[in-house]
Amino acid sequence: MATDYDAPRKTDDELSEDSIEELKARRNEPGAASVDEDETEAAEGFELPGADLSGEELSVRVLPRQADEFMCSQCFLVHHRSQLASDAGGQLVCTECAA
Repeated sequence: MATDYDAPRKTDDELSEDSIEELKARRNEPGAASVDEDETEAAEGFELPGADLSGEELSVRVLPRQADEFMCSQCFLVHHRSQLASDAGGQLVCTECAA
């Protein structure tokens, strides 16, 4: 039989707590299935679309396009020259858009 060494191990106390009779008794207890969660605390971590971000500052350093890069004429993303699929009529197209 294979042994999963990554699985959490239970102590003898935890093994005795998981008896069938005890689990059945816990299932019938009122409030056993209820979850105590403060809705306001849970909602504080979410950011709503259209929120006012005028006070936020950009924390990413933006570099100008380098000599070995091009802008795709279809997706308008800057790619490395190794991703150039076609250069037909001055229209540079990346491999992702050409596929």
